[in-house]
Amino acid sequence: MPEASDVQALHAPSRRDIGLIAIGVVAVSTSAPIIAATAAPTMAIAFWRNALGAMAIAPVALVRNRGELRRLKRREWLVTLFAGAMLALHFGTWIPSLDFTSVASSTALVATQPVWAALIARGQGHVIPRTAWLGIAIALLGVLVLTGVDVSLSARALWGDLLALAGGVFAAAYVSAGAVARRTLSTTAYTLICYAFCAVLLLAVCVLGRQQLTGYNADTWAKIVALTVGAQLLGHSVFNVVLKTTSPTVLSLAILFEMPGAAIIAAVWLGQTPPWGVIPAAALLLAGVAIVVRSQGEDAPPAAPAE
Repeated sequence: MPEASDVQALHAPSRRDIGLIAIGVVAVSTSAPIIAATAAPTMAIAFWRNALGAMAIAPVALVRNRGELRRLKRREWLVTLFAGAMLALHFGTWIPSLDFTSVASSTALVATQPVWAALIARGQGHVIPRTAWLGIAIALLGVLVLTGVDVSLSARALWGDLLALAGGVFAAAYVSAGAVARRTLSTTAYTLICYAFCAVLLLAVCVLGRQQLTGYNADTWAKIVALTVGAQLLGHSVFNVVLKTTSPTVLSLAILFEMPGAAIIAAVWLGQTPPWGVIPAAALLLAGVAIVVRSQGEDAPPAAPAE
């Protein structure tokens, strides 16, 4: 018989929240296919989506949250800047992975974020339920099977898998730091600082790596804007709204639908059909992640979309 906390954690969201979650999942599902189809350097794509996202949030934050931003304490700055650095590392590993491996493999592997978040929590002294350990084992088995399928195709695909997996680890660190920052900061103030600092770090990488930041054609700019409006703003903003009335567990489980959504879009739009061996491997991986999220109930931080 489930405990009361478990029942609460999986309590059905309202029709409004279901609709908003569906919009958010569709929005983030377009991210990987759009990135794969965008003719711009990967680090430049990462920079522009964060820079444009920060620019869009700035007017609201500077009007509604000006006092909060002025009163930020040193610890709040440090935690938020650390989250921004982890977000930069997430984008700096996951987005390049799409140059080397399929959308299906990349989104499945970066979706392991809740597994790494659980292990980070364990390192901080929190207790991980037995069921979560089972989910971690299943997810890691899925990782081994999926990477095994890809390495049979090419070493290039394996490198892409490793980058996506690293992206999941950094996403977990980003979410874990963000959960601490948002105890005292509003979502708007936190997001502005985080996106802006992430953009600054990615800009430095682009400059040092001499990556082209401008001079793209209209189609490329349109895709970068679509990426920013869709995954960066609409997807994330909707999820932040839903978190006020829906448990992190429900939202984290819903976000897992990003993987099949992205794979379907990539297959239809880009003709990128993954090998059949990827499908059972990804199903095993996502089942393990779902068990991890489900086992932690209300204590689980929301998963970060693979974006």
